[in-house]
Amino acid sequence: MDGKVAIVTGAGRGIGRGEAIELARQGASVVVSELDAEVGGAVVEEIKSAGGQAVLNTGDCSDAEAAEALVRQAIDEFGALDALVNNAGILRDRTLVKMTPEEWDAVIKVHLRGHYAPTHFACDYWKAESRPGHIVCTASTSGLLGNFGQANYGAAKAGIAAFSTIVAQEMAKYGVTCNAIAPAARTRMTEGAYGEIPQGQSGGFDFWHPDNVAPFVTFLCSDAAAGISGKVFGVQGDAVEIYRPFTSVAAIENGGSRWEPEQFVERAQELFDESGIVPRAENMMAKLRYSMTDRGA
Repeated sequence: MDGKVAIVTGAGRGIGRGEAIELARQGASVVVSELDAEVGGAVVEEIKSAGGQAVLNTGDCSDAEAAEALVRQAIDEFGALDALVNNAGILRDRTLVKMTPEEWDAVIKVHLRGHYAPTHFACDYWKAESRPGHIVCTASTSGLLGNFGQANYGAAKAGIAAFSTIVAQEMAKYGVTCNAIAPAARTRMTEGAYGEIPQGQSGGFDFWHPDNVAPFVTFLCSDAAAGISGKVFGVQGDAVEIYRPFTSVAAIENGGSRWEPEQFVERAQELFDESGIVPRAENMMAKLRYSMTDRGA
């Protein structure tokens, strides 16, 4: 990342903080986008004290004017923009029946608009300047698989995964890549959702430490990953996964005739028999390769 310029949103704590510091460690000048000026400023100072370059932006990345100013700040301060990491997010966990409109709207705004707005202005810059660029979006297994009590968060994160793959298609001819990660780490957000997540493992490696996500994100922000785009990766600990998008795995046909509803009483089961999919509602998070939940409890 020597000589490159990167923006990281939600960079004051957790995964975003680790991403900003690692990008700077690898040579990038970093715009630390963080609403909390105190914690964001601490990250900037940490980067500077290690010999890196960083500036703080305290605007709301989900606001269009603030997002435009964020991109402009990177260009004005450091002369260009090469990478954007959309990380900012919040939780407002509640079962759907108990969820208020405000809890729904807040999560959708921060996550989806918080991805759209910076990406919009970054892509506009790269297209106008005929410059390549790299975008990393932050999805979640809550969106890819679904998680109880997170209809708002999961819907937003599923939308981000789709958003990322579409941006990748639209920006490919301009040399811009866009990928998404579904990270898992011990942060303020996940501690609230999963309870206390243990620190450390045998050998001293802390699998769930949020800084473990940053190396792969840094790779995706680099020109070394210029051939990778439109993909969704799971990132946690010392492991990186790749997710396959929704793919048709079984079909039934009716011999060129329109179906009658009662036919599905018999025929619908064929879809499940052929695919091996369970027809009832499932806890899809139980199928994670790497889980923060103690499955032995």
